[in-house]
Amino acid sequence: MEAPLSRRTPIILVSALAASLAGLPLVHAQAADSPSLPDPLVKESVTGSYVVQLDDAPVAEYDGDIAGLPATRVAAGSKLVKSAAPVLGYVQHLTRERDQVLKVAPDAKKLYDYNYTYSGFSAEMSYDDAVKLAKSSGVKSVEPSELQHQDTVDTPRFLGMSGKGGAWQQAGGIDKAGDGVIIGVIDSGFVPERPSFAPIKTTKASDALIAKKWKGTCQAGEEAPLVTCNNKVIGARYFDKGIGSRPIPDEFKSPRDFGGHGTHTASTAGGNYGVDMTVMGRDYGKGSGMAPQARLAIYKALWAVDAAGGGSGTDADIIAAIDTAVADGVDVINYSISGTGSTYVNATGLAFLRAAKAGVFVAVSAGNTGPGASTVGKTYPWVTTVANGTHDRDIQTTVTFGDGSKYTGAGIGAGVASTPVILAKDAGLAGANPTNLVLCQAGTLDPAKVTGKIVVCDRGVNARVDKSAQVKAAGGVGMILVNIVPGTLDSDLHTVPSVHLDDKATPGVKAYVSGTATPTATISAGTPVKVVAPKVAASSSRGPSPAGNGDLLKPDMMAPGTNVLAATTAFSAAGGEYAFMSGTSMSTPHVAGIAAVLKSKHPDWSPMAIKSALATTATAKDTSGKPIQNDSGTAATPFGYGAGQVQPKKATDPGLVYDSTYTDWAKFVCGSGEVAATHELCAGGKIDPSDLNYPTLAIGDLAGKQTITRTVKSVSKLPEVYFPKVEGVTGLKVTVSPKMLITLPGKTATYKVTIENAGAPLEQYSFGTLTWKSAFHSVSSTLAVKPLTVKAPVQVKGTGVSGSVQVPITAGYTGTLNTTAVGLTAATVGEAVIKTAGGVSFPATNPQVNDHVAKITVNIPAGTKYARFSTFDADYPAATDVDIYVYKTGTTAVLANSGGGSSEEEANLVAPAAGSYDVYLDYFAGADNQTVKLNHWALTTAEPNLTVTPAAQAVTTAAQATVTANWTGLTAGARYLGQLTYTDGGAGTGSTVLRVDS
Repeated sequence: MEAPLSRRTPIILVSALAASLAGLPLVHAQAADSPSLPDPLVKESVTGSYVVQLDDAPVAEYDGDIAGLPATRVAAGSKLVKSAAPVLGYVQHLTRERDQVLKVAPDAKKLYDYNYTYSGFSAEMSYDDAVKLAKSSGVKSVEPSELQHQDTVDTPRFLGMSGKGGAWQQAGGIDKAGDGVIIGVIDSGFVPERPSFAPIKTTKASDALIAKKWKGTCQAGEEAPLVTCNNKVIGARYFDKGIGSRPIPDEFKSPRDFGGHGTHTASTAGGNYGVDMTVMGRDYGKGSGMAPQARLAIYKALWAVDAAGGGSGTDADIIAAIDTAVADGVDVINYSISGTGSTYVNATGLAFLRAAKAGVFVAVSAGNTGPGASTVGKTYPWVTTVANGTHDRDIQTTVTFGDGSKYTGAGIGAGVASTPVILAKDAGLAGANPTNLVLCQAGTLDPAKVTGKIVVCDRGVNARVDKSAQVKAAGGVGMILVNIVPGTLDSDLHTVPSVHLDDKATPGVKAYVSGTATPTATISAGTPVKVVAPKVAASSSRGPSPAGNGDLLKPDMMAPGTNVLAATTAFSAAGGEYAFMSGTSMSTPHVAGIAAVLKSKHPDWSPMAIKSALATTATAKDTSGKPIQNDSGTAATPFGYGAGQVQPKKATDPGLVYDSTYTDWAKFVCGSGEVAATHELCAGGKIDPSDLNYPTLAIGDLAGKQTITRTVKSVSKLPEVYFPKVEGVTGLKVTVSPKMLITLPGKTATYKVTIENAGAPLEQYSFGTLTWKSAFHSVSSTLAVKPLTVKAPVQVKGTGVSGSVQVPITAGYTGTLNTTAVGLTAATVGEAVIKTAGGVSFPATNPQVNDHVAKITVNIPAGTKYARFSTFDADYPAATDVDIYVYKTGTTAVLANSGGGSSEEEANLVAPAAGSYDVYLDYFAGADNQTVKLNHWALTTAEPNLTVTPAAQAVTTAAQATVTANWTGLTAGARYLGQLTYTDGGAGTGSTVLRVDS
């Protein structure tokens, strides 16, 4: 699904911003650069509601430290049982704690209680009450309930689910694929009447297994047509207290789906087998969900918020859905919803942490903000993050122009005979904004110019299907949608016959139409064809992970997500029942359904064992046997596809699995530096994030040499002998010890991998694989390693008009370390007055000044080594939220942005080209008529106020060294920036930014 950029998902997250986010506190703590505040730092909620976390642990991890209340924590391999006496007793305790806490804010209107995966509640309240609660005894944190958005059948054959020897047959047949497993789908609801959700044939044993663990219910809703459940969809709930009043009149106050996203994801994950699928009169044969025998539980937490049916939901509702799903007894959760990749410890991440601890496999979407680096979302190690790939059945349409030229693209509808064609830029109403006009946005096309014609529209900003709707509204009979930059081609269900062409065709199309007196075009009907697949969709978000310094590979894996055919609503199917949709929203339920099949075959496997089976058997090759490419035609990397395209058939018998537990995840988070050493997750100590027992191996900061450890468990029925084989990772010496693993069924074995730089390019990632091979199995782990010249802090800070700071360094080579400095340079401050807060997502591909957006133009001189654009909380009243977007003047490509939940923002450019840059300040929340201040620095030359010692020193690989930065003569009250640069005398380089508040 294509939607406006979420303000919580950066397009480019540069290293300094990643470092600052690594220490991002919960609302009790103040930000590292913030001045002392009299009250805890609580961001004001745009939705008017807040999520409150109690000091007490949730049921899933309560260890019995309160007298008279036995432990309720979930043991490894067990499930949470909400009817158990200790659980009931502890929930009563949490209820008393909530009641006590709420006495501080008697006017708060409670929305939900959270007991099982998150300990606390959500409530509507004033900002003042939120601050009071954050200061109260018994409260750990208070977070705003923000708005999240949806990330948006022939695939069983393509993935090897169906057919002889396929995963369904390995699981015992189609009637066993997912049997006894419950998939919880947190989305926008479902359409009960779709054949994908009809009753299924079951056995007494299967029904008894489901009855034993299912504790949920089926809500009919408040209006006709009422929702009903059956033995396929065994439960349905809806959560709307956080979203408030019905977003649009046509939305259903029930689990019934309006926009179609939830129906599509649910039917993809667990829809029935052998369902006839027809789109726009064309029969596409029989389709199936990935786990046709699994039961479904629907949790509606996304709501249609506009006429286009786009689904959004608040954190308050979403966390309630997660909490309820786990307590209801689901085995798998599908979560095709947006989310940040910059933190592990937000409310959603912690809820999923406890869900995984309770034995629930969670599949989440990587996001649709690619192909920029570090755009991947929801990077928690305890979930499985899924990228979007193409599959080998494409629906193609050809457009033929009057001069005989032809272009083939995506399209599923009927054709259009030879018809006049016009460029959108030439079809506008008087006074229409030219930028909006070429995009065929609402209110721009002139019916007098469009009626009876085919219109050429540029892709971007508004939804693809909205463009064809605007063409139809203006009287057009067809649309040619053209990519301006490389991107996916999507077979959407348009309201007029349409063809979607790639960026290579665009110049020729526009040249013919604009250069011909009476141009014409013919659009053919869509035709299914076989193509080479998979390719990584351009929109699929990419690694490296913004959190964790690159020491965890995300996304985890890839599944088909482009032009996926599944059930949906009449709204999304133009009155029909099925439609093609694209996005990581569509790839994620493939993995959720496959996980259900694996869980059915191996009920004793943990969520991490299932992830491991999928990851270590995935493939990085396409159907032609060549390495997977991006859909732009360039070579793809694991930052696009993770471990590779899933192969469910092989995953049913992986040989070895890498498992991990809650204790491991807590140590991982503690070792990431994202939480303080005093945080509860650090009670058991910490590990280097690279040492998490993960099925892939990643080191984002290799300082010469590092050894990491892994433990595998045999899930084979026989003893086996495995030998390691390392491929790729050019220039790195990889040593595996021991040289042989002898494994026994159900037992574990441990090995170590030492990775040493032996001539690999510095400051660049190198990729490869480590594969353990036996006579029966091949267990492959992707390697992603970035050798550094030096491992040094991304930023250090100091205060005062004079002073010094020591910078610790680990060398990645043996030789001489040379250190130089630029700066210190005082900030230049630009100001603008903004009328009112916007509270909406910033249109990053179409930036414009308005009542809540200001533009400040900055000149960057030649020779600039580093530029920074910042705003500071200290310059604004509490609860102000300002975001930054940086562009080269005259362009619409975001170069850097910062969109956190406060006014403490920074966006950085390394060695930017000289010239003019437009910096947009989006005033997301705060008081009216606010003066916004943009601090910016352009570091070009060394200044006498900053020196470094020693300027040169001998270093050895992996050894520690120290550089001292000294400053003097600064002007009191100013903010200064400098940079230390480290070189090995050759191409290798590294740097540390120095911030000094004088």
